[in-house]
Amino acid sequence: MEPHQPVLLLNANYEPLGVCTIRRAMGLLIVGKAEIVLDGRGLIHTPTRAFPRPSVIRLSYMVRRPRPRVKLSRREVFRRDNYTCQYCGRRTGRLTLDHVIPRHRGGTHSWENLVAACPQCNRRKGGRTLQEAHMHLLRQPFEPAPTALYLYGRYLEENQEWEPFLAGW
Repeated sequence: MEPHQPVLLLNANYEPLGVCTIRRAMGLLIVGKAEIVLDGRGLIHTPTRAFPRPSVIRLSYMVRRPRPRVKLSRREVFRRDNYTCQYCGRRTGRLTLDHVIPRHRGGTHSWENLVAACPQCNRRKGGRTLQEAHMHLLRQPFEPAPTALYLYGRYLEENQEWEPFLAGW
């Protein structure tokens, strides 16, 4: 058994809550706090029993929580900008973060002021504003919507069966 294989965790109303490991999912199932919605991964054998290996589980009670937000991080800015420089449009593995309005000019460290930039464009812009550097953005920066597909979509490549549960939210 691969104890760290991902399992999609759904609320009682089938809203995606997160991703947990098989070990955590089995704990929730055994104590009766969750039920299997989709298994299809074979069986987990113990000395006395065999349990279906879950892929998607649903809590048996409703969890109230605030709407999730996408955390502001370097990786998420690159992901939002599709790993593309927002000044020249080049796709490269060596991206940097750029503050559209430089921090020393009163710019904030926020979704609306951060973009992905290649090192050449970042050096060319320097500590100047877009107007001073005679540059423009390909797309205005924004905070990505925290849809279930955006939050948990990276797991879909290996878990195609999750798509119906993520698409509706």
